[in-house]
Amino acid sequence: ALSEREVEQRRGPLGGAALQEIVRTWSRLGKVRDGIARLEAEKGRVAQGVREIMLPALAALRERGRSLRGQLRALEAEESDLEQRFYLGALQLPNRTHPAVPIGDQSQARLLEVVGEKPVFDFKPKGHLELGEGLDIIRQRRLSHVSGHRSYYLCGAGALLQHALVTFTLQKLLSKGFLPMTVPDLLRGAVFEGCGVQPSATPSQVYTIDPARFDDLCLAGTSEVGIAGYFMDHAVQLQDLPVRVVCSSTCYRTETDTGREPWGLYRVHQFTKVEMFGVTAAERGTESEELLDEFLGLQKEIFSELGLHYR
Repeated sequence: ALSEREVEQRRGPLGGAALQEIVRTWSRLGKVRDGIARLEAEKGRVAQGVREIMLPALAALRERGRSLRGQLRALEAEESDLEQRFYLGALQLPNRTHPAVPIGDQSQARLLEVVGEKPVFDFKPKGHLELGEGLDIIRQRRLSHVSGHRSYYLCGAGALLQHALVTFTLQKLLSKGFLPMTVPDLLRGAVFEGCGVQPSATPSQVYTIDPARFDDLCLAGTSEVGIAGYFMDHAVQLQDLPVRVVCSSTCYRTETDTGREPWGLYRVHQFTKVEMFGVTAAERGTESEELLDEFLGLQKEIFSELGLHYR
């Protein structure tokens, strides 16, 4: 169970009292479910008795059966209410914090490593959008009538460059034993919630499909959600862990649509991304951290092989 300290560190909407209320709700939900199980068992015995006894006791058993059905309806209504309250609270609980993450605001952030030499120019360098527009490989202006704010076209060498980067990364990770996967762009809300994303939150980064036409479908903002959905209710043998998955997908995010942010290929509504995803055991409690370090090393390899300066 998560500690109050863990919740406090993540600076989420929960306080200590709210956390205790979630625990109390879960405890009460367990007792209600136990009561339902006991009554269901007795109801079964009564039904069996009705079939076995003589007529004089039949009326009493039928009356007891009616009483049990009434009690069950009341407890089942309470169970439904407790479930809703519990899950609404539990959805706000954070994941465990990595031990190396500094506690505090942005001022506590630490620079861990700088790789490569930062290029030095004897002229004022142009930004990526200015370069792309000059080479006619990026178009982002005059698109409000086509797809609205923060959309773009990649043309010619721009489209080929994106394809080359995706292919380079996929080949790199396939050589490391990753399982390639394609995923659905449209997913149920429960899959997002399982990944810590609440599609119905306000504001939300998730595009929701018109519920009047398509019930409970959202556009994925990352292939992580689709991959997680693949492993939902899916047993993986211990000897097959960890599972390493790579997926290239189109990602959809609402982002901020005020029109005041700088132009460019950042914070756009649609983009292509290659994602690494891992499924680990939890026998020693360090498997997830070890796989994260492995993924970090692969990211550094990719950036270094591309000759990029990064931190």
